[in-house]
Amino acid sequence: MNNEQYTHSHIFTNREGNTLMKEFEGVLQHNPQIRNLDAVVGFLRASGYFSLRPFLDNIGKVRVLIGIDVDKYIAQAARQGKLFFGAEDDVKQDCLRQFRKDIESSNYKKEIEDGMFQMVQDLLDGKLELRAHPSKKIHAKIYVLYPDDFNQYTQGMAITGSSNLSGNGLGITEERQYEFNVKMTQHEDVQFAKNEFEQLWEEAKGCEITADDLKTSIDRTYLKGDVSPYDLYIKMLMEYFSDRILETDNDDPFDMPEGYTKYDYQMDAVIEGYQKLIRYDGFFLADVVGLGKTVIATMIAKKFLIENGRDHTKILVVYPPAVEQNWKTTFKDFGIDKYANFISNGSLSKVLDEDNYNYWNADEYDLVLVDEAHKFRSHTTSAFEQLQEICKMPRVETGNIPGYKKKVMLISATPMNNTPADLYNEILLFQDPRHCTIDGVGNLTAFFAPLIVEFRKLRNNPDADIRDFKKLAEKVRDRVIKPLTVRRTRTDIESVPRYNKDVNGFPKVERPVESRYELNEHLANLFERAMQTLDKELTYARYQAIAYLKPEVSNGLYDNAELISRSLAGIRKNGLVKRLESSFYAFQVSIQNFRQANKNMLDMFANDKVFIAPDLDINLLLENGLSEEEIEDKLNAKAETNPKNAVFHADDFRPEFVEMLIADQAILEKMWNDWQDISDDDDSKFAKFNELLKHELFKTERNPEQKLVVFSESVDTVEYLERRINRSDVLVISSGNRSQQFKTIRENFDANYKTKLNDYNIILTTDVLAEGVNLHRSNVIVNYDTPWNSTRLMQRIGRVNRIGSVSKHIYNYVFYPSREGNREINLNQIAVSKIQTFHSTFGEDNQIYSQNEILDRNLSKLFDEALKEQKKDFNQEIPYYEELRSLYQTNRREYNRIAKLSLRSRTGRESHTVDGVTLSGDTLVFLKTNFRKVFFLVSENAEEISVLDALKYFKATPDEKPVERIKEHHQHVEKALVKFRTIRDTEIQQEETSKEPQSNMGAQVTTAISLLTNFMREIDDNDLYLKVAQLKTLAERGVITYIAKRLQRIQKDLRRVSGKARMTHDEALAEIIEMAKKYAPYYMAEEALLNEKETDAEIILSESFK
Repeated sequence: MNNEQYTHSHIFTNREGNTLMKEFEGVLQHNPQIRNLDAVVGFLRASGYFSLRPFLDNIGKVRVLIGIDVDKYIAQAARQGKLFFGAEDDVKQDCLRQFRKDIESSNYKKEIEDGMFQMVQDLLDGKLELRAHPSKKIHAKIYVLYPDDFNQYTQGMAITGSSNLSGNGLGITEERQYEFNVKMTQHEDVQFAKNEFEQLWEEAKGCEITADDLKTSIDRTYLKGDVSPYDLYIKMLMEYFSDRILETDNDDPFDMPEGYTKYDYQMDAVIEGYQKLIRYDGFFLADVVGLGKTVIATMIAKKFLIENGRDHTKILVVYPPAVEQNWKTTFKDFGIDKYANFISNGSLSKVLDEDNYNYWNADEYDLVLVDEAHKFRSHTTSAFEQLQEICKMPRVETGNIPGYKKKVMLISATPMNNTPADLYNEILLFQDPRHCTIDGVGNLTAFFAPLIVEFRKLRNNPDADIRDFKKLAEKVRDRVIKPLTVRRTRTDIESVPRYNKDVNGFPKVERPVESRYELNEHLANLFERAMQTLDKELTYARYQAIAYLKPEVSNGLYDNAELISRSLAGIRKNGLVKRLESSFYAFQVSIQNFRQANKNMLDMFANDKVFIAPDLDINLLLENGLSEEEIEDKLNAKAETNPKNAVFHADDFRPEFVEMLIADQAILEKMWNDWQDISDDDDSKFAKFNELLKHELFKTERNPEQKLVVFSESVDTVEYLERRINRSDVLVISSGNRSQQFKTIRENFDANYKTKLNDYNIILTTDVLAEGVNLHRSNVIVNYDTPWNSTRLMQRIGRVNRIGSVSKHIYNYVFYPSREGNREINLNQIAVSKIQTFHSTFGEDNQIYSQNEILDRNLSKLFDEALKEQKKDFNQEIPYYEELRSLYQTNRREYNRIAKLSLRSRTGRESHTVDGVTLSGDTLVFLKTNFRKVFFLVSENAEEISVLDALKYFKATPDEKPVERIKEHHQHVEKALVKFRTIRDTEIQQEETSKEPQSNMGAQVTTAISLLTNFMREIDDNDLYLKVAQLKTLAERGVITYIAKRLQRIQKDLRRVSGKARMTHDEALAEIIEMAKKYAPYYMAEEALLNEKETDAEIILSESFK
């Protein structure tokens, strides 16, 4: 049946344009005699009134009665035992509140705003009267239209149905809702409706809404008028920094123990860090070297302990072995050591071993601190998997801080040194990949996947522009790193007066002092020939045994045999070059060791019993703080002692292998002989050092505390120096004795330590002291051998460049060898170019060297590079936060006035140029949802801009006057909203596609899922079945890497090997059920998170530039 027939019916819906609006339009245009409109509605929207207003010119009087929901007032009266006669004041305020809400949430359009002012004008002119009914809950919608002399012969009309006087009700909005209305024109009907209206109108006479009431209401919204640019700027800071605390309470858990000083910047870091910890379940503490991260982290741990309840809190501290004492001492000083377990980053399996009673079980910890967290950047290492399992295991007992998730603090001065993939892995220690709580990044996987791909593309493209890398890094930094990081640099602290007064400025790090020493003809030739031999002649076959096994023998025994071999050979080659540069003595020791190791291998061939040790995980040894020399010892050790190592026969190897060994042996014997007769007297480097020691390094104006720190990469060099210096006040430190000597080091070299002794004035150390210890009674460093990268150099300097340094200057010395009579040839240059080539050869697949190792051998350049990075690296948001904080502290009244400004506040400004960007004819828009805060700059198009740009552009001074906004202002704000919706839709699409294909799940996950699917068929218990299904979902989502890994292990153990399986079917089922129960709370909480949807964007503030 065709709808056509209905067009003349008394009933109309808003289908096919047949809306209430159209009805009004028709009636009022064709019936000029109609002069009155009475309406009873549930609510009145400015948008509705404004749209209808053009057709009301002919109408003399509009009366609108609003029916507010009075149930709550009736209930209130009943509770107080009173009879209810109406609630005029309450109802009127309610009605005005609705108006305000309407203004703040309706579409941001000029015509809607004009509609509000038109209503006020009509009230003033007497054309419009408004009342709210004080005692009845009116649900009916009635519209009565009639002439002044209404009688049975004149035309009137009544409409009743579902439509309110709003955009939706009139049918003029895009999202049309279904309405159903009936139009009556019979005189009796219209008269009846009119009488009903008159009665209700009379009942509401004590509840009139006047022009003044409405005007006062409007004045409490953004329509009051534009604010000053300065007010808008401060309001923007309040909204942006809304989760930061502006004043610190002095009676806090931060009573400093004896020997510690209370610094403002540390207190702020504690508060900010603690908030991030609670909000995101984890964060990066990334203050630069020397600002006391250990103390800040300990204070955050103490605050957590107090808030969560001492009886409910267990803390795990994970660190590299070199800094063990540091953590234990600081926790003890702050009185929280008994609530913590301490473990080195290579021993995490002990925490996961339920039979190891030295540690609480992994699910008992509430807070995990990870020092030097960048060491866990690769998700394929067992250390990462163990750490992730510990961090992700639901808390077994929650204290006062609710939630099943552990809190995780990642401490590292260099979280940004990594690739996007590394960062993604680190964040997964406390966030879920598909439901992330960082503003605006709902799905970490979807956010990072394209960036990781782009990064790989750039890295594989030899012509890639460094600026492209920078752009990529900035995207990660702005969206992810910033919200998750507390970071302050020396520049930050120096630029904030209240921080700077605490620390009284930092010492100035002077440029490196270069000391050249000359090698005589014989030595220089020897030096260059050695370089040539190490680089071009030796094959390092001794370290490449597994690569030379015949294929039928090695048959899948070793993954990456080639790669492991190349890496080991590379390490040796690199080590020898560095050793030669360090000291002749260290080089002689190394050649002797290599010669012996090579000979051992030849002996094994002669005995037809060849042991090889491929199970040495070099990266793990490096992560555990072993020096290259200690690793070399492990590589050179006779391999028979380790039962894991395989035994082979001589003819299991390709024939060229033994030939290479023999050739290397001959070269090593010759080298050994050439270097035999080099003695102490030939050492011109030591002679130069000794001269400095006597005449320069202890000059009082240069070295007021008379303390000296000497760094070398080589233990052999350190021992050699000890013998040659031969003074009783020399303290020698290596990884072997560092922990035992920790107290002695602090007493003699740490300016913050309570007891200060002078038993030792010179400390000779390998780089084990380059992190986690203060040596700042000294201000002079000697780099006896080259620090091979700028990070290492800055770490060494960071030991003495610390808060509390006595001296105002820091000096660091470096040595360069040259040929006698030719100052130009820097022999180091040769060493450098060699190491540089190793780098390019190994490239990415060998994690032994970080990407930024050696860019330039010229130490001054290295130094400048490092300083430049530090300058760029300060946190540019801090000054803005300080400005807000200072207003709060010094002028609370002004602060509170601005805080009351309503949302959508706006202003116009003269055109401006900021950092070379001209703002003219543009609008800045600040939007916010429950998940994120975003800023747009709009002219022709809307572009999302960084927070930092937004802060710079909004910034204004108190004396700047507002000007009229540009006419495109409303369109610009609309463009920002549209752009935001586009961004969000794209993200949702990416999220969907990242969920789709099962194929890319990887073998581990696929195995896990099929195992669970098979076992689920046997489970009858509904509740258990559900829990195992949930475990399956968790495995699919990759929330906890360990789940899939463990299930894959179960699958392997079920397979029969030589007739017997390692696990029975029932044992497997029991373990699966156990796992399902353990991770159930994880699933439930995750589901709750996944179901939380992002709200529409609210307009927070906007401003336009002329």
